[in-house]
Amino acid sequence: MAERPLNTTNLITLISVAILVGTELIALALAAGWALAGLFELGRVVEYVLMGSFTALAMYGLYRFMQRAASIEPIR
Repeated sequence: MAERPLNTTNLITLISVAILVGTELIALALAAGWALAGLFELGRVVEYVLMGSFTALAMYGLYRFMQRAASIEPIR
């Protein structure tokens, strides 16, 4: 069975959305960790832990978002 060709329009759309949404989510995660630690004076270590935790959560959110976007905009 021959595979269907790539749909480059949908592929470029998905890559563009991943860059845009990923940048926003990562920036939000880092800013939230920094702001919460600063607001409550939690110290540098807790600040980095919050930033890392929020970034991991943002990456998971991006992963799930891209799964759903790829199901709507199939590349094959």
